[in-house]
Amino acid sequence: MAGNIRIMLVDDHYLVRVGLASIISLESDLTVCAEASTGEQAVELFRSQRPDVTLMDLRLPGMNGAEATQVMRSEDPHARVVVLSTYAGDEEIYNALQAGALAYLLKTVEREELVATIRAAAVGQRRISAEVAALLADRLPRSQLSRRELDVLALVVQGKRNKEIASTLDISEGTVKVHVSNILSKLAVADRTEAVAVALQRGILKL
Repeated sequence: MAGNIRIMLVDDHYLVRVGLASIISLESDLTVCAEASTGEQAVELFRSQRPDVTLMDLRLPGMNGAEATQVMRSEDPHARVVVLSTYAGDEEIYNALQAGALAYLLKTVEREELVATIRAAAVGQRRISAEVAALLADRLPRSQLSRRELDVLALVVQGKRNKEIASTLDISEGTVKVHVSNILSKLAVADRTEAVAVALQRGILKL
């Protein structure tokens, strides 16, 4: 890409944005054109500024990073988003890439890798690190949880028992037991406690 690559920074932490802007300022072909602290703000600034690349955090107040990415990509299929996150849950990585992100980087990334990924994204190239690829490969053999199973799992995470879950979802206790059994099987865990731990670790659900 000839000339400067214009970058939008999206992160709800001011100091993170300052740090990223400082790194970017060291590169003659990169420049920050906009900064956002929420997903909604990112979408509005994308519409007005049309950055070449957006560095997107995932866990934002209100609209999250994957949702903002999906909106931006639906409005402009050429929108180029690089996710930069603290979290390495395979579901979060999968959801971000499904939303249209070209790359997923952890905030432990080295400066050289960050800059190279921005330049690659600017010309539409997808970059997946070995670490991220391994997490995605680990996810593939696992079946996805259904919407109802996710509802049940969310209540399990809250510490609710089968009877309470049945009452909340207006289903029978027997149906809850079937859903819990399916959840344990799909997550390859032995009990509810382990299911909660795996769900939080993988980013399937958040506290």
